[in-house]
Amino acid sequence: MDKQKSIEALQFFVTHLSDGAFVHKIQGHIFKSQGFTKLGDKYMGHYNEEMGWVEKFIDRILDLGGELKVEDRKGRELICDPVEYVKADLAIQEPGVELLRKCMASVCEDPITYDIMKAYLVDEEEDLGWSLGQLEIIEKIGVQNWLVKQM
Repeated sequence: MDKQKSIEALQFFVTHLSDGAFVHKIQGHIFKSQGFTKLGDKYMGHYNEEMGWVEKFIDRILDLGGELKVEDRKGRELICDPVEYVKADLAIQEPGVELLRKCMASVCEDPITYDIMKAYLVDEEEDLGWSLGQLEIIEKIGVQNWLVKQM
């Protein structure tokens, strides 16, 4: 087992997932301030869920004897339109799920890290399904009706 490979993969997700989680938290506040309480709660809850994964990845890095890093955050544009945000988030989720699958292949000799990432993949696929489902609902009932459901 190549511990360094696992540590690098986990650190990648610690950095990038914490970035994305923070954006979800801010977007949640934006949506709540616009009166879309359910949508705001969804994204703020998503922040908590993602940070739970970050903690698991951090713990595994430490278990492997790795050194943690706090790497620079990449800035991201905030989107005030809820529908446009779901679309933008989906555009990040889809390649992110593929990247996670590829990363899992690189750590398959580390069954503990692999299992953690496999569980994370299940969670990410659920999130991807939610986003796709919301866009399908919007198409069927219209934007205004969907927005009312987010209040």
